[in-house]
Amino acid sequence: MRRISSDFPIRNVLVTGGAGFLGAHLLRAMLLEPAFAETKICVLDDLSGGFKDNIPIDHRINLIEGSVADDRLVDSLFEKNKFELVYHLAAYAAEGLSHFIRRYNYTNNVLGSVNLINAAVKNAAKGFVFTSSIAVYGEQRPPMRESVKPTPADPYGIAKYAVEMDLHAAHEMFGLPFVILRPHNVYGEFQNTGDPYRNVVGIFMRALLEDRPMPIFGDGLQTRAFTYAGDIARAMVVAPLLSEARNRVFNLGSDAVTSVIDLAADVAATMRKPCQVEHLPSRLEVKTAFADHSLSHEVFGDILGDTSLPEGLAKMAKWVLQAGVRRSTPYRDIEILDKLPPSWHKLLFE
Repeated sequence: MRRISSDFPIRNVLVTGGAGFLGAHLLRAMLLEPAFAETKICVLDDLSGGFKDNIPIDHRINLIEGSVADDRLVDSLFEKNKFELVYHLAAYAAEGLSHFIRRYNYTNNVLGSVNLINAAVKNAAKGFVFTSSIAVYGEQRPPMRESVKPTPADPYGIAKYAVEMDLHAAHEMFGLPFVILRPHNVYGEFQNTGDPYRNVVGIFMRALLEDRPMPIFGDGLQTRAFTYAGDIARAMVVAPLLSEARNRVFNLGSDAVTSVIDLAADVAATMRKPCQVEHLPSRLEVKTAFADHSLSHEVFGDILGDTSLPEGLAKMAKWVLQAGVRRSTPYRDIEILDKLPPSWHKLLFE
């Protein structure tokens, strides 16, 4: 394993969204990283999509329940802890639903991020890692490359790209170092299998455990590259420590492309259940989305994992069978009902 060192002391870091499933993987990777051996980790999470038991038990970790949209809370945490590094994972990551919850989407995903950027600038943070998304690319010809100008097709992607641009502006004006990571279609242990709007692998596994058909919008020929969370967690942790990564944008994820209908068959086989699907009316979404990872392989190299889809699904299935289906309340504060998919509309009145 390549040893990574820091050219500045890392006494305190902030991880937003640390109780989410990607945050759970990042925290575990951080605890194993020698450069963070003496670091105190503050996790800020409102637990709207995460769970306390996702956070590893360690004396270095302190959970603060609250939202990044609370600027007073964010400012007070920075003033108290003087974070050297910020890992901003908190977001409501539901591309399709974002059309119908625009105010909530922009309040949490844009204004919440701006609160963090303001505080990082005022407190002279040494690095800001932002988890963006390949949703910023929109309907572009794949594989999406970092050199292509983003044209997001939904409010979620628009919000992510707005924060990316703000980070560039904050760097130019104030010198705030940043790394923008664009993970995509990430799955794995600790995922919220109770969320009906996002995380297709979790949705499929929950349906199978409840002996229901797996729901698929349209014909299922949408193609994605599904990424095992453990493969990218260490790269996310060490990104701000690598001089060649600072102030750059990276696609982060798998190169193996598969269709949603084939994914359903793979999940069913992994769970040893019959492959039964329910085709729902198509929704507005990008049909084909996968990214080029040449730059991330060049910079991160062997820091990245290469778990195959069958291997990753087996790891997640083992955890799901042990942990059971997550129980969380579906998001119901829908702002626009017009054109909401019928299956989602039904959730509002269950």
